Amino acid sequence: MDYDKIINSYYPKDSKLRDILYVHSQNVADYAMNILNRHPEIKADRQFVYAAAMLHDIGIIRCNAEGIECFGTEPYICHGTIGARMLREESGISSEEVEPFARVCERHTGTGLTKEQIMSRNLPLPPMDLIPETLEEQLICYADKFFSKTHPDRQKTYDHVEHSLMKFGKECVCKFREWHMLFG
Repeated sequence: MDYDKIINSYYPKDSKLRDILYVHSQNVADYAMNILNRHPEIKADRQFVYAAAMLHDIGIIRCNAEGIECFGTEPYICHGTIGARMLREESGISSEEVEPFARVCERHTGTGLTKEQIMSRNLPLPPMDLIPETLEEQLICYADKFFSKTHPDRQKTYDHVEHSLMKFGKECVCKFREWHMLFG
């Protein structure tokens, strides 16, 4: 997957938003690669993990989050499903090839969202389970939690990530702890 080509088709090279997206995505991709280097027992598709990490936030361009230079119209919580739709409908890549990348986009929010959470919180997302299922999806979701787009120069500590996930409920924290046992 040529992630640079896809990123460049939406984000002009001289834009501040592209820089934010690229630095964040590079941080997530590098962190995921470091995990795989430390844990050779984890049998993940390294090329896929890297490219999917680079594309996981492609949908932010259509969201409204002025603090990170996003001047679209959609709520930020939708960036994953928007990115998945962009890849599925606009990338020109076969559905068989693009689907695993689209799944990473739509399943990386928090530690994933269940249909019940989406509906009970009245989130503007499709009423379906958006939970990372594959090892690669879980790894990218885990790595993403350590980096923000508002402070791309800093890596969050484990304690900071866990504390920030508390607001989404105990389930979210428990899942993060499980991933930490596997990837940390």
